[in-house]
Amino acid sequence: MSVAPNLVAGSESRATLPRKMRAGVYHGAGRVATEYVPVPEIAEDEVLIQVAACGICGTDLKKIQHGFIRPPQIFGHEVAGTIVAVGSAVHRWKEGDRVVSFHHVPCGACFYCDRRLFSQCPAYKKVGLTAGFEPNGGGFAEYVRAMPWIVERGMVEIPAGISFEEATFVEPVNTCLKAVEKARIEAGETVVVMGQGPIGLLLMLLARRAGARVLTTDPMAERRAVSERLGAAGAFDPLVLSVAEEVRKFTAGRGADAVLVAVPLPAALTEALAIARPGGRVLLFAQNDPHMKIEFPAADVGVEEKEILGSYSAALDRQEESANLIFSRTLPVSALITHRFSLEEFGAALSLAVRPNNSLKILVIP
Repeated sequence: MSVAPNLVAGSESRATLPRKMRAGVYHGAGRVATEYVPVPEIAEDEVLIQVAACGICGTDLKKIQHGFIRPPQIFGHEVAGTIVAVGSAVHRWKEGDRVVSFHHVPCGACFYCDRRLFSQCPAYKKVGLTAGFEPNGGGFAEYVRAMPWIVERGMVEIPAGISFEEATFVEPVNTCLKAVEKARIEAGETVVVMGQGPIGLLLMLLARRAGARVLTTDPMAERRAVSERLGAAGAFDPLVLSVAEEVRKFTAGRGADAVLVAVPLPAALTEALAIARPGGRVLLFAQNDPHMKIEFPAADVGVEEKEILGSYSAALDRQEESANLIFSRTLPVSALITHRFSLEEFGAALSLAVRPNNSLKILVIP
């Protein structure tokens, strides 16, 4: 399809760009389509990013599969690309800069920010990255518009020698780094990570970096193999054995000091509490479904003093550290990428992500 040129409002250079672009558009529970939509126009304090790669996140899948959000929408928030238009009031960035962009940024000065609860900041809940419709990330498109607060505090330059694909991990690594810190993982502890999809593997790698001995669980043999190859001390199939019993063998009968749950199932909490030792910690990472209800034995908390913690999204003050973990290649994130899909194949990409088959991180490459 041929498209006519368009001038981007507010751009200093008035760069010529197409009027239309391809995007993976959500149309309701389980329904997506690749369509042509208008290229976003930017204001004087905004930039336009041409998307080079965008990771598919479990949160995207939940929203799409369960229809939590009113359509139409363009999702995708693990975005890396090149700035192709710059508003006249923007001085920090220029056309041609390679960047990774967050889609949420806290204000940094409110009650919650003062307590490092950045994801609870009212300003944080305002999405600042969009490819059209209601702002919702927009990385599943050819271009995204970054709003002023993202331009100021929510973009990181990608250094030479680092691929766009690697850079898409900056945001998910930030979320996992925050979770490991919130679970208070310490050197010498025994930690169990339930689920070894891309997030579970990142949690495993970061817990090992904190000095813990890490055991993992996953019903998929290939994921267990990757987990052990990347450093897990053991990887168990929860469908064929008792993980709690296996962990007690490693811990003189006590149980794990901490359990990180990267499995979005209600029953996972009960299992995690059974794995944790008395006084241990359980951190829920994947339980962000607004309709999910969870039951658990009250005595696990009220008598055995086990803690249940939650961690959601990224931390502003870990932005630089998470980027450095990628840019220094301290974390082998390239090893987690198994599939790449074009926007024309967007539906197939989501289908594989929902029902993984020897797959880990799936990227959309516009």
